[in-house]
Amino acid sequence: MSLKAKIVFITGASSGIGEATAYAFASEGARLLLAARRQDKLSAVASKALEAGAQAVHAFELDVQKQPAVAAAIAALPAEWSAIDVLINNAGLSRGLDKLYQGHIEDWDEMIDTNVKGLLYVTRAVVPGMVERGSGHVVNMGSTAGELTYPNGAVYCATKAAEKAINDGLRQDVLGTPVRVTSIDPGMVETDFSKVRFRGDETRAAKVYQGITPLSPVDVADAIVWAVSRPAHVNIAHVLMTPVGQANSLLFHREQAGTTGNTR
Repeated sequence: MSLKAKIVFITGASSGIGEATAYAFASEGARLLLAARRQDKLSAVASKALEAGAQAVHAFELDVQKQPAVAAAIAALPAEWSAIDVLINNAGLSRGLDKLYQGHIEDWDEMIDTNVKGLLYVTRAVVPGMVERGSGHVVNMGSTAGELTYPNGAVYCATKAAEKAINDGLRQDVLGTPVRVTSIDPGMVETDFSKVRFRGDETRAAKVYQGITPLSPVDVADAIVWAVSRPAHVNIAHVLMTPVGQANSLLFHREQAGTTGNTR
């Protein structure tokens, strides 16, 4: 399926997987709707996406945790941007690596509000238009963490298990329409994910990737574009992808002795 001139809406597009996905769709000649909380970084991504081949880019600041802002942003899209063909629900994060009984409530709230409620808010604002037009594809960003819980990550893992349930439920709910629904579930990906989890502690974040060659954001973006570009009658329900040195969210093979790491 050609992606040329398709309107692709990517949340969390200012860095990491979202940024790489923007460039991947740009190279296919898509039109990009880019949203994130960091307007300065988002503007830089928008410029690079145009250079990479995007037909057009419309970027706007958005915090998916805020439902009224999400609804207002989608409702206010210019007419030429309103018929979204592809939604990439990429915005997400992890905070902390604590035992559940020692966890910080504010960390729990931020993960749940972004990874679960934010996903729901954006989906609710965009998918009705897809159903009405009889065309569309929703790609949700999952994780190996949604398949198998790891120690000290119960709440983050729970949010990704919720993503899996929401993804599968949405696919059932749009049955009978041409709308497709896909979950892309990566394992360890080298992005700012661990830096965000540890609130800027770069030394601790770097240890997560010690002794292993992780996935790159480009690897994940490639899988997303592949899933979206399948023929219209083909729906890719799940893509579970890991580095060769990772079996699941608990088991890793590291080339040198070091600390244990956790996944996206």
